[in-house]
Amino acid sequence: MHVIALSEVTAAMTAVVGGKAAGLGELIRHGEQVPDGFCVTTEAHGLGVVPTAEVVAAYQRLGAGPVAVRSSATAEDLPDASFAGQQDTVLNVTGTAELIAAIEKCWASLHGDRATAYRDAHGIDHRTVLMAVVVQRMVTPTVAGVLFTANPLTGHRDEMAVDAAAGLGTTVVDGATAVDHYLLDDVTRDEAGCLTAAQLARLRATGERLQAHFGCPQDVEWAIDADDVLWLLQSRPITSLFPAPPPSGKPLPRVYLEFGHVQGMRQPVTPMGMSTLRAQIAAMLAALGVRVEIVDIGGRLYGDLTDLARDRSSRKRLVRLLAVDFGPRAQAAMRHVLADPRFAPTGGRTTRGPAQGAASLRTAGRAVVGILRALARPEAARMRMFEAIEQLRVRSAAPADLRTAADRLRFVQATEADADDSADAIMWPIVAGMLATALPTALLKGVAGPDEIHAVLGGMPHNVTIEMDLALWRLAQGAGEHRQLLLDTPPAELAARHLRGTLPDIGMTAFLDVYGHRGIAEVDLGVPRWAEDPTPVFAAVANYLRVTDPRQGPDRRFQRASAAAEAALAELVGRARRRRPVRGSIAGFLLRRARSLAGLREAGKFAGLYPLRETRRQLLLIGADLHGSGLLDQPDDIMFLTLDEVHTLVHQGVDLRGTVTARRAVHRRELRRRRVPVALLSDGTDVETVLPAAPSGDGTLVGVGASAGRVTGPARVVHDPATAHVEPGDVLVAATTDPGWTPLFLTAAALVTETGAIMAHGPTVAREYGIPAVICVPDATRTISTGQLVTVDGGAGTVTPH
Repeated sequence: MHVIALSEVTAAMTAVVGGKAAGLGELIRHGEQVPDGFCVTTEAHGLGVVPTAEVVAAYQRLGAGPVAVRSSATAEDLPDASFAGQQDTVLNVTGTAELIAAIEKCWASLHGDRATAYRDAHGIDHRTVLMAVVVQRMVTPTVAGVLFTANPLTGHRDEMAVDAAAGLGTTVVDGATAVDHYLLDDVTRDEAGCLTAAQLARLRATGERLQAHFGCPQDVEWAIDADDVLWLLQSRPITSLFPAPPPSGKPLPRVYLEFGHVQGMRQPVTPMGMSTLRAQIAAMLAALGVRVEIVDIGGRLYGDLTDLARDRSSRKRLVRLLAVDFGPRAQAAMRHVLADPRFAPTGGRTTRGPAQGAASLRTAGRAVVGILRALARPEAARMRMFEAIEQLRVRSAAPADLRTAADRLRFVQATEADADDSADAIMWPIVAGMLATALPTALLKGVAGPDEIHAVLGGMPHNVTIEMDLALWRLAQGAGEHRQLLLDTPPAELAARHLRGTLPDIGMTAFLDVYGHRGIAEVDLGVPRWAEDPTPVFAAVANYLRVTDPRQGPDRRFQRASAAAEAALAELVGRARRRRPVRGSIAGFLLRRARSLAGLREAGKFAGLYPLRETRRQLLLIGADLHGSGLLDQPDDIMFLTLDEVHTLVHQGVDLRGTVTARRAVHRRELRRRRVPVALLSDGTDVETVLPAAPSGDGTLVGVGASAGRVTGPARVVHDPATAHVEPGDVLVAATTDPGWTPLFLTAAALVTETGAIMAHGPTVAREYGIPAVICVPDATRTISTGQLVTVDGGAGTVTPH
C-alpha cells in the first residue's frame, strides 16, 4: 500500500502513515472539518522511490490545485515527542513535478540535522523511524494559528491558550510575525485582535471536543477561511506539560509539594519504589505528628499539603518549617498559595480523633526526652545511634531458609510492616543536631550573619557520607601501578571487570562491602546499588586521580574547613558573649552541640538503606523465579510492579507483562524530563510560573548562598554522575544532588544546583569541604553550558557567566 486517502486512515495505522496522518485520520473519523487529502505511506519511503502513478492519480482526485505537502514520520506527534518543526512542510505546491519534488524533500528531512538531533535528545533509534507524507488541499486562510487546550506556560488545565495571526498559520508556528495571544477561560471578553468573540468561542468548543476525544491536552493547528469555515490542520498531545495530579474528587483546589528533591531525586521513581516510599514517608511524617498524603505525579513524590495550608494553626508555621529541607523555592511557592483566597483557612482547626491526639502526645514526649538527652550528652547519643544502626544492619539480613518466591515475598511484606523500636535512638539525635544548627541564627541576629554561622558548620565531623567520600579518596591514592588503567579505561568497563573478578585488587571490594548499599537515587527500590553496578564509583576514582596538587586533596580541604570552623566558632562565641552575654552563651552551647550532632543527619538515611538493600535483593530473586516461569521478560521487570501486584503474580500467575511494558515506556519518557515543578495545584498549575518574575539584570543568575566563598572556573553541567568527567577546578552544575553525587564534590571547585535547601545533602557536604555553593538557581543546567567560565559567589548567592 503506497497511497491511501486520509478518510481511510485510523489511529492504529501509525506505522504505515506516521503520526501526523494518523491524527488527521482520527479527526476526520470524529467528524471534524479537515482539508481533504491523501498519504504517501512509509512503505513507499522504504522503497526509496516516489510511486508517481499513484500519487498523480490521487492528486487528480483532489482537483490538481494547490496542495500542502507535510511530513508524517512514525516518530512524530507522539505523546512525548511532537517533532514540531523538525521535519519539512511545503505549502502552495502546484503541478505534478512540484509535488514529486516536495515529497522527496519531506523524505530527505527525516535525516536532516534538526530531526536527527531531536531524536537523539528523545532517545529514539534512527533506524526504527520511517517517513510518510501527507498531501492536502491547500486552505487559504484569513486568520490561522494554534490552540492549546491547556495553558502551555503554567500547566493550568482549565485554561486554553490561542495564538493567532492574519494569513497562513506558519507565521505563528515559525515565530515570523507578531501574534495575538488569547487566554480562554470562563470569563467573557470584548472582541480584540484578529479573532472575534464568536470565533474564540468556536475554538474553545473545538478544544473541549478534541481533548475529550483524545483523552489528553491537545496542541491544535487551525485555519479560518474567507467563508468563516474553521479547518483543523493537526491535533497532537502537548508534550511539554508536566502530568496533572490525579483527580481528588473535592471541589476546592489542592496544593502538592514535591518531596523527592529533599533526597536529591529529580528522576522518576520506579513503581515498586513508589509503592514502598509513599507509605514510608507518610509513616515518618506521622511519627512527627504531621499527616500528609503522598501522591504519585509523573513518577515523582508529591505531598498533599492542602489540609495544612487551610488549617488556622499549621499554616502560620508552614513556610518556616519548609526552610530546613525544602528550601527557598518551595517557601516562595507556598507563600503564594497561602495568599490565594481559595486556600483561606476553613472553619476551625483540623479535628483529630482521640487515638491520634494521644499518639501525638506520646510522640511529643519521646521527642523532648530524646532531644534533651542528645543535647546533654552528645557522645553518648552518638554511641547509642551507631549501636542501633549496627543492630538494624544485622536484623535486615534475610534468613537462610527462604527458598520459594512466596517465602521471599512474605519476608519482604513483613519487612515493610516492621516497626523499628530503635528508631528513637536514630531519629532524635538527628533532630537535636538540626535544632542546634537552626536556632543560633535567631539568637545571634544583629551579632552575626548567616555566612558566619555557615562557616562554623564547615568541616563537620561524624558524617557518614563524608567518611565514605574520604575512604574512596584513600582508595584512589593507593592505586599505585593501576593508576593509568583506572584513568584510561571507561568506568562501565572497569565495573564489568570488577563484577567478573578480572580487575586487579585496588580495594574496591572492601569499599563496597561497607558502602555498596548506596547509589544514585538510593531510596528508590528500583535503582541498582553500587554493589550491583559500581560504574559511578569508578568514574569518581578517575576524577580523583586527576587531582595532582596534594593541597587540593579532599582530606586536606576537609581538615582546613574543620580548622576554619573551629576558629570561627571561638571568635563568634567570644563576640556574642561580649555583646549579649545570655544569648551568646546559649548560642555558643548550641553551635558546639551542632558540631557534635549535625553531622549525624546523613546516618539516618545510611541506616535505612540496609533494609532497602535486602528488600531489593529478595525482589530480584523473586523476579528471577518469575522470569524462569515465563511470567516476566526479565528479573528486574518486578521493579515496574507494586507489592500487591507481585503478590497477585506469585499466587495467581496473572500475566502482567503488558503493564510492565507500558510503565517502562512512561518511566523512560519521564527520565528525559529536565524540569520538575516544585509545587503544583490540582488544576495542573505549576505555582512557580505564576509568581512575579525576578528583575532581569546583567545576566547574573541569582540563587541562594549555601556555602560561602568565591570561585571562578569552567562549568561542568552534569546530568548523570555515572559518566561525569570532572576536572579539578570545575564548577559542578546539576539539577540536584544526593549522597551518591557527593564523590564528585571532592574534585569540584564549587557547586551550583537548581533546587535544594541550605541544610540538604549537597550544600552540607559542600560546606564540609569548604567549596562555595549556590542553590535554587532556576534552570541552571540549561542556562549554563559546559566549559563556560562562571564565577560562583556563595556569600551573595550569585552565579555570573563570563
